[in-house]
Parts: sequence; structure tokens; C-alpha cells
Amino acid sequence: MNPVTRALRPLRLLLPFLVIGLALVLFLTVGFLAFSPNLAQKKAPVSGCDTGISTATAGPGGGGATLETLTDEQRQNANAIISVAKDMGLPPKAWLVALATAMQESTLRNINHGDRDSLGLFQQRPSQGWGTPAQITDPAYSTRIFLDRLQEIPGWEQMPVTVAAQTVQRSAFPDAYAKWEGLAAGLVKTVGDVANPTGCAPGTTGALPPGASGAAIGFALREVGKPYVWGATGPDAYDCSGLMLRAFQAAGLTLPRVSQDQYNAGGHVPVRQMQPGDLFFYASDRTDPATIHHVAMYLGDDKMVEAPNKDNPVRVQPMPWTYGELVPLATRPGTTPNPA
Repeated sequence: MNPVTRALRPLRLLLPFLVIGLALVLFLTVGFLAFSPNLAQKKAPVSGCDTGISTATAGPGGGGATLETLTDEQRQNANAIISVAKDMGLPPKAWLVALATAMQESTLRNINHGDRDSLGLFQQRPSQGWGTPAQITDPAYSTRIFLDRLQEIPGWEQMPVTVAAQTVQRSAFPDAYAKWEGLAAGLVKTVGDVANPTGCAPGTTGALPPGASGAAIGFALREVGKPYVWGATGPDAYDCSGLMLRAFQAAGLTLPRVSQDQYNAGGHVPVRQMQPGDLFFYASDRTDPATIHHVAMYLGDDKMVEAPNKDNPVRVQPMPWTYGELVPLATRPGTTPNPA
């Protein structure tokens, strides 16, 4: 027997036992998973309540519209939308999306005109396959086809209202739906007789925080879509600091007028530790607050609201964590300023 064969002989003797051992381990692993559904079938958790609006109160909509100022026609159309959604067995979140969409597209009026060939409550276009003009101007039909397409979107139930609406409508102004969420929630509550329109418990992801921060966020979201005008402080247009000024004024807090002064209008926190309602800033020299030239509000969930520039209206955007001009400290209005 040569030396190599002699050296391999113990391994050959052990090989059957190794094979049996591996087979046993594999069998036990498969069996364990098969009879342990919590492990074998565990799925990634679904974020269930990212609504972007308060589940406790329903504020006014954009443009000053409130439940009290709606006309009989608008209320009748709201009732028609809710009735169709109920007949389809859809949850109140779907009613909310449809109402916010119709309020943005037509102010809940069944109009026979619009951009290009857009018609009806949802400004649907015959040329884009939504139906005939007669169908689209039938509130029941237009609501049903809107909700049919909403249901085709994977995970629409977990989307913020404005995201779900935009995914169906593919609007040129995707953030504009946000300003109608509060009014739509009020309609679901009053017309639809639903205490909790979103299905979320207060305080869950996406609900507005309590206190001044939530009130300021709610105000800013209702102004989405309004134009940027340098020096403007509302109600029809804003610049960046003008929007923050009015948002916190609505929350009962007084901020200075310009962004450089707003930086010192509260305690400072690292931007990575921001909470919803905190203000963050851009500066040409991010280490020198004297060079600050822009302010925006953090919404949570990696989103922010701002009045950016003359080319863009008030909007909701992803949080620019890596932007080179992002000042490393944010400001929390209403808290004690940090010592100099």
C-alpha cells in the first residue's frame, strides 16, 4: 500500500458516517421549518399607517376650503364617491384617497372640461382609456374606475394618501394632493360616518405628532402646490422662511422672519437626530450659519416640505441627507436655544 493510499484510508472509512450526518442535519432542518410557520413563512413587516395626516383631527383643505364652505354639489359628489366605495367593499382609506384626488382635480365638481380632454370629478381622459365622455362624467362610473385602478397598485393600503393618488393619476403636480388630505378625512368622518378615516391608531407611523410640531406640519402640507415668491409669507405664495414662519404661527409659536435667524429660534440637534417638525438649513459654507440661505421642515420617514425656488411650488421631497450644503445642526422650534 503506497503512502497516499494509507493516508486516505481513515477518510474513506469516515465518509459514510459524514454523509449520513449531513443528511440527518438537512432532514431535521427542513422538518423544523416545515412545522414552524412563524419561522418558515415569516415575512417582512408591512408599514400599515403611513398616511401623512392626523388620525385625531381633520383640518381644512388647501385654498381655505373647509367642511363648512363646501357647496351642496360638492357634498353630493362626496357622498356619491363614498357610496360607490362602500358598494365595492373598500375600506375608508380608499374613500380618503378618492376624495382627496377629486378635490384636487375638480374641487369635487363634475365638470365637463379640463386640461386637454380631461373630464369629470377625477379629470379622467377618454384618450387615455378611462372611458367615454358620457361614462367619465357619471360620478358613479368615474369613481369605480378610479378605485379599480387604485386596487391594482401593490401595497396601496400602506401608501401615504398623496402617493396613492399620484400613482393612479400620474399628475404633473404629484405633491398637490397632500393639501386636501385633512378635508378628505373630514368628509369620511362626517359624510361617511367613520370615526377613524385612515384605519391608523393615533401616534402610529405617518400620523402627525402632537403639539406644535404636528400643527406646523399640518399647515405646511395644506400649502403644498402654492407658488414660491421671494419675500412672500402667504396666504397665496411663500418663500422658504415665510412658509416656516406661518406654519409655526399656526402652531402658536413666533419665529423670526428670515432663515438665518430661524436657525437660532430653538435648541439645536444633529440633523441625523431630527424629529418631525424640526427645521434644517442649507448654507454656502455648511460650517458657518451666517451663510444660511434656505430652510425646510423635516416630516419624518425621510421626507421634508419646503418652498424651494421660483421654478417649483411648495412641495414634499425626499430628505437630502447627503446634500453638500446641509447644515449639520437642525433647530427644534419652541425649545430653549443652545448656549452660545
